[in-house]
Amino acid sequence: MKPLDALGDQLDKRVIVRLKNGVEITGTLKAFDIHINLVLKEAEITDGETVKKMPDMFLRGDMVLYVA
Repeated sequence: MKPLDALGDQLDKRVIVRLKNGVEITGTLKAFDIHINLVLKEAEITDGETVKKMPDMFLRGDMVLYVA
């Protein structure tokens, strides 16, 4: 299995994405590319004690630390 295959198995499932700046985002993975640019639906951004909800979100791959 290749790394992008593992990410492909998570399509249409809830994932946790940790960014390099420490922000954690939870959402449904709808799309990704070879640069790990991600599209999330129903995203929830957790930054300390604050939680923000967004219906659609695009994350640039060079900011992604991990996807779980």
